[in-house]
Order: sequence, then structure tokens, then C-alpha cells
Amino acid sequence: MKKLQMMSNNKTRLFSLTVIISMVLTDQLIKYLIDLYLKPVSVKKLIPGFLQLHYFENDGAMMGFMSGKTEVMTIASVICMIGILAVILSGKFKFGVEFVCLVFMAAGGFGNIIDRVFRGYVIDYIEVLFIDFYIFNFADCLVTCSAFILIFYEFYSVYKEYKTKKEKNG
Repeated sequence: MKKLQMMSNNKTRLFSLTVIISMVLTDQLIKYLIDLYLKPVSVKKLIPGFLQLHYFENDGAMMGFMSGKTEVMTIASVICMIGILAVILSGKFKFGVEFVCLVFMAAGGFGNIIDRVFRGYVIDYIEVLFIDFYIFNFADCLVTCSAFILIFYEFYSVYKEYKTKKEKNG
């Protein structure tokens, strides 16, 4: 980890672009295979009562939000991803939790943008059965998990800073 933290800005940029491209390719490969093998059968139980693959064409955002508004979602997503990519490539973030979260968010965002642009919808396929939840995909996992980790990390950082100041001031 220390070695990665000391990477030059150019190496960090190259590393982040490599990770983003790798994750996007992984996402697109999974979706290709899901489209090829799962679409004809629609559902494949993996762990009964717990998890299944369920082919679903999502023309909105998460949880059905903005359904039927693919163009608006695409434009909004592209703007967000350009912003995140600009931050990643700016060199202002050192390698660490925040940086990795932004890289994974960008990868997930670009993975779903590709679907919206070339298919007109996002292929979702992971369905958790033990709770009433929505169907999602690998790209969604990258975005959502990274966002949660980033939020918790920021809260932790604020708490840690507060505690340090409190100890310093007695």
C-alpha cells in the first residue's frame, strides 16, 4: 500500500485508467454472457431462497427511478462520470480509500452508460431473494459499494479529526 501511495501522478493516472477499463470490460463481459445465456430462460436459481440470476432490462435508474427516461439518465450519468474522471485525473487525490472509491464509481458508471448508449437500457441480473430488493448488476455494485465506503470513510475521518483535536486541547 505504501508503494502505491508513492506513485507519481502519471503512474496513478495510468493505474486508475487501467482499473477503470478492466472493470468496465468485466462488467460488459458479464452482461454479454447474461444476455446470451440468461435472457432466453429469464431466471436461474443459484442458492434457493437466497440468490438468483434474473434477466431484467432497466430503462431507468436504480430502483426503477426515472423509468423510461434513458436519454436523461445517459446525459446525467455522462456529466457525473466526466466530473469524477476529471477529479481522478487531476492528481489532487493521493492513492487511498477515497481515490479507489472514485475509480470504482467511475468504472460502474461507465459500464452502465455503455448499456444505455448501445442498448437503450441497462442489463440487470442479480436478485437477492431473502429480502424484497431490486435486481441489479456488477456496475451497480461498484457504484453503490464505493459510495457507501466513501461515506463511512468520510464520517470516520471527521470523527478521527475531532477526537485528535479533543485530545490535543485536553
